[in-house]
Amino acid sequence: MVQRAVAALDAQGNHVRNRDLVGYVDFSQASREARFHLIDIAGGKVLSSLLVSHGSGSDPANSGWVQRFSNQMGSNASSSGAFLTGTTYVGKHGRSRRLIGLEDANSAAMERGIVIHAASYVDADMARDQGRIGRSQGCFAFSNNDITSVLERLGEGRLLLATK
Repeated sequence: MVQRAVAALDAQGNHVRNRDLVGYVDFSQASREARFHLIDIAGGKVLSSLLVSHGSGSDPANSGWVQRFSNQMGSNASSSGAFLTGTTYVGKHGRSRRLIGLEDANSAAMERGIVIHAASYVDADMARDQGRIGRSQGCFAFSNNDITSVLERLGEGRLLLATK
């Protein structure tokens, strides 16, 4: 995981100005697992692991497992690849962070409104009781308890990598 994060940083060259921390989402894991990892690049270690949603279009059966990715408007699916973290703003989900897709697989992220935000459907009790958390419309949604830390630590100008 750390090696993939470093390789993604190297592949993005000058696009990513803050190279100390990387957000890494492992969509090969079920949504009930803490599959978002904040990686300290210099230290070569995971600092924290948290629950994160995927899009309903990526999991039409609501199984808790990503089946597919999409970059299409209206797909409600998650996109894979490298994203650059943008500015924060306050929207319908409260304080959120914009994402800029850096690859063909996620180039429409801004147009689609794919962001980092909080959602009540990302909840450890739900993960335990239902075996999955809720789904977004393609955004990276975190629990209300985790969002402040994610927004602050994964600040503007950093890499978010989503893989399966």
